[in-house]
Amino acid sequence: MSRIEICALASGSNGNCYYVGNETEALLVDAGLSARQLQLRLAEKQINPSKLKAILITHEHSDHCRGARVLGKRLGLPVYLTKKTFLAMRKAVQPDTPRWFEANQEFQLGEFTVFPFAKQHDAVDACSFRISYAGKHVGVMTDIGEACERVQAEFSRCHAVFLESNYDEGMLMNGPYPYFLKQRVASTQGHLSNEQACMLLKEHAGEQLHTILLSHLSGENNTPEKAAETFDAYRQNYRIELTSRHASTDLIVI
Repeated sequence: MSRIEICALASGSNGNCYYVGNETEALLVDAGLSARQLQLRLAEKQINPSKLKAILITHEHSDHCRGARVLGKRLGLPVYLTKKTFLAMRKAVQPDTPRWFEANQEFQLGEFTVFPFAKQHDAVDACSFRISYAGKHVGVMTDIGEACERVQAEFSRCHAVFLESNYDEGMLMNGPYPYFLKQRVASTQGHLSNEQACMLLKEHAGEQLHTILLSHLSGENNTPEKAAETFDAYRQNYRIELTSRHASTDLIVI
């Protein structure tokens, strides 16, 4: 039986990288840690780098693309991104082997079908991804200011989702960030709160959805306990796991 394995190699404002693989091939979404650190985490999970076919980049912020150039060069991997994202990246991290995609246009990478879709975030051409194989769909949906109709539609198709649960509203508003930064995080171009992520699950989950990995938790404006507690009422129906800023998650079979 065909299967997909997923894990978050890193998830948070200090670095993001998400792994989606099958028996023979795999993709990375984002490479926001150093290439060395990402290679160590692949080794920890006993993931053979030769399975990797490409790195997909969601947007130009450094916690999503910091290691893409070096990792792509070391492993001989193409890096897929939009031209606008490439031009917005710091030149030092622009990949040597860029391949272009456009938002809302599906493309094939080996055995995987990749659908990048536009989202609301304060980047020039930010995209999330739905990655499909053998009739199963995995969403990577972080760095989203609000769950627009496109996000809702793609979420409803997924069997598993890396879902942003970035901040607790009380912690953000009463926390150390300056006012302008609080406004940015909570804006429609910022991030999803725990409650917003939970509402997306409540209102738009498809019948096939069974696994949610709460992702991109803020280190200053959230805690794993608060994020997990927000979703407690849904644990009877879904497998709900936390990702970490400091370590990889277990490999989960879809």
